[in-house]
Amino acid sequence: MGFRLPGMVSAKKSLTRSLSASNTSKSLHIPKGYFAVYVGETRKKRFVIPLSYLNEPMFQDLLSQAEEEFGYDHPMGGITIPCSEHALRDLTSRLSV
Repeated sequence: MGFRLPGMVSAKKSLTRSLSASNTSKSLHIPKGYFAVYVGETRKKRFVIPLSYLNEPMFQDLLSQAEEEFGYDHPMGGITIPCSEHALRDLTSRLSV
């Protein structure tokens, strides 16, 4: 699985947790060049991830795990990834270097 997407995202913006769901439409806004994922074992947290991560083999492995566990039905509106918040932060910190 490989996607070629133009542009690189600065390390500062590599991972952004969205605003809480109690806020208005700003919590649903996803900037151009990003996509939403949900992670967490019990309570799902929403993260906004740069599209450039789709080219990374380590992130592709997470997407494969998500496909195996959840299929393509993601009722929360974003991709649900079967990992902890800590694991996603660790992975994205390695990818943003």
